Amino acid sequence: MVSIKDRLDGKDWISAGENLTHNGYSVVENVLTPSECEQSIARYNEEDLYRKTIVMERYRFGSGEYKYFKYPLPQLITAIRETVYAYLAPVANRWMKALQIDKEYPSTHDAFKQICYDHGQDKPTVLILKYGENGFNTLHQDLYGEVWFPFQLVLLLNEPGEDYTGGEFVLTESVPRAQSRASVIQPKKGDMLLFTTNFRPVKGSKGYYRATVKHGVSPVHSGNRHTLGIIFHDALS
Repeated sequence: MVSIKDRLDGKDWISAGENLTHNGYSVVENVLTPSECEQSIARYNEEDLYRKTIVMERYRFGSGEYKYFKYPLPQLITAIRETVYAYLAPVANRWMKALQIDKEYPSTHDAFKQICYDHGQDKPTVLILKYGENGFNTLHQDLYGEVWFPFQLVLLLNEPGEDYTGGEFVLTESVPRAQSRASVIQPKKGDMLLFTTNFRPVKGSKGYYRATVKHGVSPVHSGNRHTLGIIFHDALS
């Protein structure tokens, strides 16, 4: 079987970066195998893998549940986190330059994690999410502290239309002095959805400006929807 790193290395990262810049998101197909998806779901109840469980209704985040992994992360997750980060760091640096933000991201995820650690952010933010019927996630941003990376990703572990209905991924983009724009995305099982964490650069008549982006999940109509969320920055708690 081709390793997850080799699979990722074979993807079209130029197009992925362009889509992120123009749309705020990009779908990379067939990243996980069906077996890897099913194994990830099967390990949902292995509590020794996780550091915290969040029941979304309790915090008015929506309806559903998610669990934060603890270090050391499973090997598959670590390989995805490190490999994808290396491809996205140059895109992140181009965004910072376009927006004239004095920030440069290192080329490796280990170096970026050290920056997080130096700012007291040492708790992993990788999570697995489960939504049942009527489950949803309100619009939000995953920032967790002073240090954050401009992109994150979600891996779909169930097949839409077969394992569940509804549950589309939603992005909203707020532009200064204009109406918000919504994008509704439905990747397939095993696909990876890359999207912006906080904002994206948009070129205007006087240069680039920030368009603020939030994300969420529309209500699930039937079945169960599991996703694996990989955030590159760590958290304070």
